[in-house]
Amino acid sequence: MKRLLAIATAALLTFASSALKAQDEAYKFDLGGTLGLGGYLGEANQSNIYGHPSYSAQVFFRYLINTRWALKTNVLTTHVTGNTADMKNVYPEFQPYKFSSQVYDLSARIEYNFFPYGIGEKYKRLRRLTPFLSLGIGGNIAVVEGHNYFAGSIPMGVGLKFKLKPRINLGCEFIMAKCLGDHIDGKDLKDLYRIKSSFAKNTDWISTFGVSISFEFGERCTSCFYVD
Repeated sequence: MKRLLAIATAALLTFASSALKAQDEAYKFDLGGTLGLGGYLGEANQSNIYGHPSYSAQVFFRYLINTRWALKTNVLTTHVTGNTADMKNVYPEFQPYKFSSQVYDLSARIEYNFFPYGIGEKYKRLRRLTPFLSLGIGGNIAVVEGHNYFAGSIPMGVGLKFKLKPRINLGCEFIMAKCLGDHIDGKDLKDLYRIKSSFAKNTDWISTFGVSISFEFGERCTSCFYVD
């Protein structure tokens, strides 16, 4: 798992460095919000991400590098729940456990559009609809039974963007965020099998799926002149 994440991160950063050389979007910035579902994978839910669905809400800000690449800052809150009574696994000396957690997450991501994204300018072969991938790094705070727990996170996402109008975008995105900690479901659900787990095994995941709307602003200079 570590090797997979390292390869994916290196690949995205390599492509991003080359993308920064070209800035050809009509607008520089994009601001929007997302509403949808929140889910969780961990000791209290190991198979069905949305077995106990709840709400998620987020606001985001994008810097539009060009028609393919964007840098995105995202602020998210989601409510997640779980119940070990729904599982087939039987933990040693452990009674059924359920929890309710409110998670707040801040992340920075890089997005890659499969097609040049935009409207107009036919010579650029822009498309109003494109799938995209995202990868980033962040941190979250989970509030469980009056206690606050902080952990880093690695969000990975896939989605679709549709340009409704030159400055208005619609979208949907599915995100899985690996939490670099094990307290999303409370302090009592750690090492339940009494076996030391690896980095990939003994951590929680937060998942969100939502639809978004955003508005572009900050017009670029379309013609630049050099004045001596």
